[in-house]
Amino acid sequence: MGMASPIYYTADMVRAIPDDGRRYEVVRGELLVTPAPRAWHQIVLSRLFQALSVYVDRHRLGMVLWSPADISWGQDVLVQPDLFVVPTEELRPLEWERIQHFLLVVEALSPSSTRADRFTKRAEYQRQRVPLYWIVDGEAKVVEAWTPEDRFPVVEAAQIRWHPAGVSVPFTLALADLFRPV
Repeated sequence: MGMASPIYYTADMVRAIPDDGRRYEVVRGELLVTPAPRAWHQIVLSRLFQALSVYVDRHRLGMVLWSPADISWGQDVLVQPDLFVVPTEELRPLEWERIQHFLLVVEALSPSSTRADRFTKRAEYQRQRVPLYWIVDGEAKVVEAWTPEDRFPVVEAAQIRWHPAGVSVPFTLALADLFRPV
């Protein structure tokens, strides 16, 4: 008995899926489905969101946003990054489809998202020239940092650092603070 051919998904097909509490994304036709995240995932992202928001606001870089969001780079790409920093000029139309560039993208790993975050989405963020992509591993208490040119990540175990263009002071955050117990 033969196997059914996989479907090549489009962004419009993903948008048409009824809301069932899972996150649906598509990258180059591949459907990515993840369940609702665990509490630790959300706690770590909340801490990172708070720290990044203070920095982004202080330096007038734009805004830190979170999913759900419909970020699309063409008919077969629709992603929903956990956190992302959008420059002010791309926010003004207040439409997801107008947001095409990011200063920073963050994904926090979950058991069901590890492959997609580390490989599928990471490769797409690199193709789209996202200047810095962090993969936050709350279980291992490390952060992988990727730039568009990287073949391998820089794995940070002590602190993360982000130095956007035009800002004199970099953002830094001790991972002991990010991953501290509840």
